[in-house]
Amino acid sequence: MIRVFLVDDHPMVVEGVKALLGGLDTLEIAGAAGSGREAVERLAQQPADVALVDINLPDMSGIDLCKDLKSRFPKMRILALSTFKERSYITRMIEAGASGYLLKNASAEELEEAVLTAAGGRLYLSMEAAETLTQTSAAPALPLLTQREKEVLSLIAEGLTNGEIADKLFISPLTVDSHRKNLLAKFGVRNTAAMIKYALEYRLL
Repeated sequence: MIRVFLVDDHPMVVEGVKALLGGLDTLEIAGAAGSGREAVERLAQQPADVALVDINLPDMSGIDLCKDLKSRFPKMRILALSTFKERSYITRMIEAGASGYLLKNASAEELEEAVLTAAGGRLYLSMEAAETLTQTSAAPALPLLTQREKEVLSLIAEGLTNGEIADKLFISPLTVDSHRKNLLAKFGVRNTAAMIKYALEYRLL
């Protein structure tokens, strides 16, 4: 039996994945966590063979968590399970040490195949993720931003701090920080200055 650990802050997603995998003879759910910090703590107590990790977590990005988990538990395989299929997310997760990438609309059969593939030491990419990576274009594929991400990006470009943005949008500073990390990942850059330069260059501001 392959032990699978889930990292996602949406209880409905966790319960849905548990339901999909619960009837399979090859896998068992080792546990779940709603944040990166919680995942590290629980995995230290209840080891798993494969972790399904969401990209968007409340305290850190799935990319950063993937790096941390690979450092702490090098034998554990990590699969990204996300709603995002932008090239930057996929490539950064793989670079961080992930053994694959699939979307949250995956069927039980695909989830099982992905987990078995990763546990066997091979890379698994969903059809959508593979298509994204193989697409070629003269112009770079612009990231798809949510309305809230556009608002946060605009305020970041104005020089506002996380706290100031939080006050202006009536959300928590932690949520702002999560949006900021998501934007950096979507743009495929490492810092705010590069993100703003990219956004201005391609008229996203």
